[in-house]
Amino acid sequence: MIRITTDSTCDLGEQIAARNIGIMPLSVILGNDPHKDGVDITPQDIFDYYTKTGRLPKTAAPSIAEYESFFAGYVDAGDTVIHINISAKSSSSHAYASAAAKKFGKKVYVIDSKALSSGQGLLVEKAADMLEAGAGAKDIAEEVNALRPKVNTSFIPDRLDYLYTGGRCSRMQMYGANLLKIHPLIEMNDGQLVSGKKYRGSMEKCIAGYIKDLAVKYPSYDKTRCFVTHSSADGQLVEFAKKLVAETFAFDTVIETVAGSVITGHCGRNTLGVLFIAQ
Repeated sequence: MIRITTDSTCDLGEQIAARNIGIMPLSVILGNDPHKDGVDITPQDIFDYYTKTGRLPKTAAPSIAEYESFFAGYVDAGDTVIHINISAKSSSSHAYASAAAKKFGKKVYVIDSKALSSGQGLLVEKAADMLEAGAGAKDIAEEVNALRPKVNTSFIPDRLDYLYTGGRCSRMQMYGANLLKIHPLIEMNDGQLVSGKKYRGSMEKCIAGYIKDLAVKYPSYDKTRCFVTHSSADGQLVEFAKKLVAETFAFDTVIETVAGSVITGHCGRNTLGVLFIAQ
């Protein structure tokens, strides 16, 4: 048996249970209170904490010992594990999982997704596709590694308050962006988040421009699935984005997912991204 596992940062929502994917939760710490992402904390808890304190929660990767215990549960049952981590440049999770995997030899493959949120989730889903098609562990790991540069992981934040509080932009950038309704593109480049084109206007206008630009940048893409992932965004904005994606692209399915507490804690409410694998 082969088991696909990943970190809670994959933001796959209902797909996790449907495809029997194992999840290792990261920790989210509100003040002195630790919580497990996707287990005993919700994005609303993040919003409430930020409103009350003006501070963002801290996040922590699982320890080497926690990863060892996690992997052992599958290996002891006779499974070979393929674990897909959040980008190593965003968390220590990959380093700790890799260290833990040494205990199990070729029974555990650990992959740095070089992505986060449902960009990471796209690779998890692709691994699950291959598993269902009968591929072996080595072939799955090699294919997932090869696909990493082709994953479009990008999003548009509504406001920069959370990015500023987290040290990802200056106070001047935050005030200027919020005052002038500037919404920068945030995207993954070789596993690291970088700022790209700056859109201006309402979120609907910016999302429309963003989706149009994605279509120009990625004329060829894997049509299997696309994720519209958001951090508790306004329903009207989400439906607008899903409709525009369906009209602009030819994906077999467009799946809405909601960002978990770790991702929400870095980007804030009403952030939205359109994520898929390019060819």
